[in-house]
Amino acid sequence: MLVIVVEAAPPRLRGRLAVWLLEVHAGVYVGDLSVKVREMIWQQVVAGIEDGSAVMAWSTNTEQGYDFTTIGKNRRVPLELDGVKLVSFLPATGGGSTGVITDEGEEDGIGCGSFDAPE
Repeated sequence: MLVIVVEAAPPRLRGRLAVWLLEVHAGVYVGDLSVKVREMIWQQVVAGIEDGSAVMAWSTNTEQGYDFTTIGKNRRVPLELDGVKLVSFLPATGGGSTGVITDEGEEDGIGCGSFDAPE
């Protein structure tokens, strides 16, 4: 099983994905393809995504049973920890509080307690 989700993708890329995969919802493509075809499709996503973003998830023989990768401007970034792939969130951009603890140990936003950054 293969799932690709695109946001703000050019129509040219969406049409290319629709050739190989079924678009079950706007920007959500699913299919069951070989590794070689999956890699070819992802190369086309990387080449054609422009200012958009995309995530691809597929079934594989791992502890979790799947793997995924992302490209483009996205707050969610894949992070591997002890052989398990997780999602790390980048700080929000723009004004307002983010609730992120800075390197200086000061909290930026809502929360409680303090944090001593490692030296």
